[in-house]
Amino acid sequence: MHMMVSRPEQWVKPMAVAGANQYTFHLEATENPGALIKDIRENGMKVGLAIKPGTTVEYLAPWANQIDMALVMTVEPGFGGQKFMEDMMPKVHWLRTQFPSLDIEVDGGVGPDTIHKCAEAGANMIVSGSAIMRSEDPRSVINLLRNVCSEAAQKRSLDR
Repeated sequence: MHMMVSRPEQWVKPMAVAGANQYTFHLEATENPGALIKDIRENGMKVGLAIKPGTTVEYLAPWANQIDMALVMTVEPGFGGQKFMEDMMPKVHWLRTQFPSLDIEVDGGVGPDTIHKCAEAGANMIVSGSAIMRSEDPRSVINLLRNVCSEAAQKRSLDR
């Protein structure tokens, strides 16, 4: 679940009961990330932590060893079809460098034209809506996104 809500604390238990296995919340939406991370874990879910474009990656860093996935928004959250913000890639690269085993997701404007930048920066989880849904051949778009990420991850592991 990627919870784009103002009080993510109130939705942890209902989402766990509904069967969610991962709960991603926006760092900007809570005053006590540590308590929320603990609550998500106690409810049997993995923890994802998202940051909006205006939030520095260093603000997420203190929580990185307590989460399963970091999500770098590559558009302003709220609606689909926005233009990919390439200037978010240094955040992805910094996270990958500092936390090599952390799952790093990008969400917003990701498609065949932008996937290489995401994967090369270090993203290994991709959210792609419009690029897939508006495609004549969604399966080939999904395969392309998956293959580019897999190849970049293999290259990173060989470079270590």
